[in-house]
Amino acid sequence: MSLNISLEIDTRGMVCPLPILKAKKALTEIASGALLKVVATDPSSVRDFQAFAKQTNNELIEQSNTAEEYIHILR
Repeated sequence: MSLNISLEIDTRGMVCPLPILKAKKALTEIASGALLKVVATDPSSVRDFQAFAKQTNNELIEQSNTAEEYIHILR
């Protein structure tokens, strides 16, 4: 499945809470229903984005990771 990403932000090297704060700001810059991709290197970003999605009613579409990066897709 190919996702139509509206905006991608790079939070590599940042630790909590910066990736969440950057994502929150970015979500205000895109249309409702659009997709935001966040690239992070902080392993705790996985649970942070799960909690963020629940608290803000944003949909966490997908989470994946490689050896060094964590990808979060939000709507």
